[in-house]
Amino acid sequence: MERITDIHIHIQPWDQMKPAVREAIRQGHEDHWEFLISLMESPSLLIDHLDRAGIWRVGLINYVSPDVMGFTDSTNDFVSRYADHDRTRLLPFGSVHPRFTDDPEGAVDRLIDLGIVCLKIHPPHQGFPANAYTTGLDNLGRIYKRAEERGLPIMVHTGTSIFPGARCKYGNPMELDDVAIDFPDLRIIMAHGGRPLRTEEAFFLLRRHRSMYLDVSGIPPKKLLESFPRITELGDRILWGTDWPSPGVRSLRHNLDQFLSLPLDDEWKKQVTIHTPLALFPDQGSEKLSPSDSVTSTR
Repeated sequence: MERITDIHIHIQPWDQMKPAVREAIRQGHEDHWEFLISLMESPSLLIDHLDRAGIWRVGLINYVSPDVMGFTDSTNDFVSRYADHDRTRLLPFGSVHPRFTDDPEGAVDRLIDLGIVCLKIHPPHQGFPANAYTTGLDNLGRIYKRAEERGLPIMVHTGTSIFPGARCKYGNPMELDDVAIDFPDLRIIMAHGGRPLRTEEAFFLLRRHRSMYLDVSGIPPKKLLESFPRITELGDRILWGTDWPSPGVRSLRHNLDQFLSLPLDDEWKKQVTIHTPLALFPDQGSEKLSPSDSVTSTR
């Protein structure tokens, strides 16, 4: 198997999701809904699924959003336990919500203690712009600073969201210009590249700041060149991802096949699917750490 990384899939404690959010995800996945539910509890089932899709490893996106999505701070414990099944192939992403912590630095340190490899900020689901520390949300700046000090990359949602309660105005990638300037050693991944309304701004920031990366998850591969006509200029900072099983993403393999069929150089495609994610998240060579086949979330 080629060492392809899908940097952005959602394996989360779905029992915490608000009913309206759960229904939005279920639509379009009715024929395999029970399978998806099972995946959230069984990392070995996910590994089997990855094998069938020809994908080596995945980023397990999790974040704290109790008011919009329903996810509490315990999502960090959930994803850490889930990834314990195989730390080589399962990359846990976690979160600190600046409005729900009294100790931002300690909360970031705890993510690292849990083995979290990337900190996720989701402005539309957490209710603030990515540069809100410039207007009084001091905890956010402290989170960024501690992540920078500890060498922990961050992923920030840019672009719209279809989920009930999401505030899409906070998905403006240009807010990250402040973050890149104020925290120059912080590695920042722009999830979704500002799709569908702000892809030009996202690409500008990618060219402006060497600390910036862009993940193309949530963008139908057939529309990728329409959204980013000059994307091949920056393969060393582009990450392939699917956003599966979000609404509209049929399957991991279908997305990968569409991406690989794009009229682009094969070496560039390898850069984006294999080499760039390995440079940002090196293979730790960890063996399986837990014999458990299931993960039970805590509330």
